Amino acid sequence: MSTSSRFVHLHVHTEFSMVDSTIRVPAKPDQADPKKAKQPNLLSRSVEMKAPALAVTDLNNMFALVKFYKAAEGVGIKPIAGADLLITEDGQDPWRMTLLCRDREGYLSLSRLLTRAWMEGHRNEGGVAVHPQWLKDGCQNLFALAGRHSLAGRLASEGRHDLAEQQLADWQRVFGDGLHLELTRTGRDGEESFNQFALMAAGQRGLPVVATNDVRFLSPDDFDAHEARVCISTGRVLDDPKRPREYSREQYLKTPEQMAELFADIPDAIDNTLALAERCNVEMRLGTYFLPNYPVPDDETLDTWI
Repeated sequence: MSTSSRFVHLHVHTEFSMVDSTIRVPAKPDQADPKKAKQPNLLSRSVEMKAPALAVTDLNNMFALVKFYKAAEGVGIKPIAGADLLITEDGQDPWRMTLLCRDREGYLSLSRLLTRAWMEGHRNEGGVAVHPQWLKDGCQNLFALAGRHSLAGRLASEGRHDLAEQQLADWQRVFGDGLHLELTRTGRDGEESFNQFALMAAGQRGLPVVATNDVRFLSPDDFDAHEARVCISTGRVLDDPKRPREYSREQYLKTPEQMAELFADIPDAIDNTLALAERCNVEMRLGTYFLPNYPVPDDETLDTWI
């Protein structure tokens, strides 16, 4: 099996993650063709990499899904629907879990969660966050990636491994074999310590690990533009010595070969991305309008009333 067919990017933010990505989604399917794209975009670059599948997991939304789905199918790349969901309770700092849709039912589950987040969720600087019980009650047909930004990751980074393992046990009861541990190597603080914890926990609990690059831009040269976008969204300036620096120049859309080399010591983390991608099968019904059943007076029809 070639390296390009073994690895799938499962954690990618696009321009629809307004706070932290500069990756464009092509407006027309033919712009996903590298020969026709005026500028590189998510799909044209993925075609060049011969990616078999690709997931878009924007923060708290699936606004890119229709454009992404059409463009990906147009160039023979399997589209995977997902989102990063912020979660909090009792006023705690929100933590993050990446959710991927197994099928149409999973897509509907994630749609309901995101809708509830924006209508009822806790509001903070990062947007909105759901209560963990909402996710536990509404996670049907969803896969979950728990990485260093999850609550387990946060606890592990504080050295509270017992509590971190308990968190994983709780979510494993919720997601079953749909829970995966996310490993990253982008040069950010705390990554390797979390990876070591995750590998230990994976062995003890029988959880699969997957490698991601937590992608925010297409190439290393785009890092400065990405940082400018983050500053705009947070109301800061680039030369502010006190501004948070949460991203690294390595968070670009690396080739499968680069990812395989990066995780050469953990080949399962590469192979498991393809295995998970094969389990995600969302079929979108496009071109059909589903309008709400709007109430009208007894002596009127919908057409006459509107």
